[in-house]
Amino acid sequence: MSNHVYKSLELTGSSPTSIEDAVQTAIAKAHETVRNIQWFTVTETRGHVVDGKVAHWQVSLKIGFTLE
Repeated sequence: MSNHVYKSLELTGSSPTSIEDAVQTAIAKAHETVRNIQWFTVTETRGHVVDGKVAHWQVSLKIGFTLE
């Protein structure tokens, strides 16, 4: 295994469906412009409530990627 240097970015994904979908949305969007994404960590989960039900999820995460 070679030595790697990682850089991290903070993102917030959102979804009316689920926490997992919010994470996938954020990672998929980052993948459009960031190469070598290797890991992620969820740092915060929050949501919007309407009429006593969860209407929207927001998930903040850090993604790590290797520098070339």
